Amino acid sequence: MLILTLGRYFLRRYLVTMFWFFIGVIAIIYLVDFSETTGRLAGFASYSLIGVLYLTALRLPLILQQTIPFITLFVGMTTLITLNRKSELVVARAAGISVWQFMAPFLAGALAVGLAATLLINPLAAWGQRQALSIESAWRGEGSVQKSSSAIPWLRQISGGNDVILGAKSILEDGTLLVEAVLIHFDSNGRIILRQDAKSAKLKDGYWLLNDVTETRPGEVPTRLATAKVGTNLKQEFVQERLAQPETVAFYDLSRKIAVAKSFGVSPKALETQFHSLLSLPFLLVAMTLIAATVSLKFSRFNQSRSVILGGILSGFVLYVVTVLVKAFGSSGVVPPFVAAWVPVVVAMSLGATILLHQEDG
Repeated sequence: MLILTLGRYFLRRYLVTMFWFFIGVIAIIYLVDFSETTGRLAGFASYSLIGVLYLTALRLPLILQQTIPFITLFVGMTTLITLNRKSELVVARAAGISVWQFMAPFLAGALAVGLAATLLINPLAAWGQRQALSIESAWRGEGSVQKSSSAIPWLRQISGGNDVILGAKSILEDGTLLVEAVLIHFDSNGRIILRQDAKSAKLKDGYWLLNDVTETRPGEVPTRLATAKVGTNLKQEFVQERLAQPETVAFYDLSRKIAVAKSFGVSPKALETQFHSLLSLPFLLVAMTLIAATVSLKFSRFNQSRSVILGGILSGFVLYVVTVLVKAFGSSGVVPPFVAAWVPVVVAMSLGATILLHQEDG
């Protein structure tokens, strides 16, 4: 009975602290992103203050999702240090409650926050990011995300004897709308016979619909057309899987997207890595809480060692950086997606538990 009552008390303290941290971080993120977005889009004709406020709100869940591991680390450290300074953990130890028993509410709280981030925040973040990209594209009049030439998405299609390579400055609508599109046509000998530059290329059923087209043939003067059609055997589902960004796919849709990508022969590594990263997120937060515990449980009535606290912050930062780095390796196929997502989390949890065992149980 004592353990249950104390557990509910600790869990309530943890969740209340988490709530206020979320409020503070959301406010900071919103202000910073609003300032950055205003400076980036203020020169466009469609710019408006209400529009930027709405655009920033749409982008907020995605940025918040990326900060949740750090929020969890700081919440764990703050809550445990506060309880230590008020001697509440000392009383709990004196009552015969082990470190694992009074840490259970904090670990359960971190797990619950991670599940909420995966099941609730991520779908909202994916939807918000798609909407934000569309709005920004409409304001720019040229696409959602400016990409360098090395990041231009390219596709090749051979349809009806026509060999065409398609590229675009940016993509929208899960890859079915190419903005600032370039289509290069080849003959059977591999020579370029036509280049089409279009303001946009929309994938329809069996053809690409080009708008505001400039056609250039070798040795001829370029001609301009309002619209043009280019036949294709590419399916919308294939293009969506080939060009869609994992961050714009909700957790609930990832399994289906992965299956569709495999059916079309498209590498699903990025989607699989995103899927496993979201699955492992609750356990990453548990690992962050264990790291917080290793630097916060030592009793200090007035002041916690600054070097120890700094070490905990640096440890959490290193874990986050390693997680992001290995995730990039998984997305590119260097390591299996499952390994990329789970190994850093499992190693961090094991190290945190080992350090706690050494500190508390000798």
